[in-house]
Amino acid sequence: MTSRGSTPISQHQSRPRGRICLKLALQMLFVVIVALMGLNGLARPAAAEDFNRAFLVNADFSGKVLTDASFTKANLRGANLSSSELQGVSFFGANLEDATLESANLSFATLDSARLVNANLKNAVLEGAFAFNAAFNGATIDGADFTDVLIRDDTQEMLCRVAQGVNPITGRSTRESLMCD
Repeated sequence: MTSRGSTPISQHQSRPRGRICLKLALQMLFVVIVALMGLNGLARPAAAEDFNRAFLVNADFSGKVLTDASFTKANLRGANLSSSELQGVSFFGANLEDATLESANLSFATLDSARLVNANLKNAVLEGAFAFNAAFNGATIDGADFTDVLIRDDTQEMLCRVAQGVNPITGRSTRESLMCD
């Protein structure tokens, strides 16, 4: 049997159906195995929480594990995030004015355009964070670790004027981690 241009229909069906079915069956089997492992506690899917644009003034997240959560443009004024696990968290454009982030792990967090005015970052670990346009005016940074944090030069100079202490977790000096002169 041929179609209009005398090309046999069988030539249009060049993919073997058996291979497609086998691939789908293997994918479905993988999904079932992963789901069963999760039910048995062997593997748990990571479910990052979404707090984007949330009104969280004076909220208490102290000691919480919020790895990979998103607080993009959230209002966290006066919030308590002390001793929290915040690796990879997005605080892009968030208001963290007067927030307590003491001893928090902010490694690889996104703090770009965040407002950390008068925030308490004492003994916080910010290693590898992206904070290029973050505002740190009046922030307490005693013992904070800024190793490999991307910040603007003028912000670095401002932080170097008040930098002191050694981070109790990493053992790094705040001044050295900020590469102060």
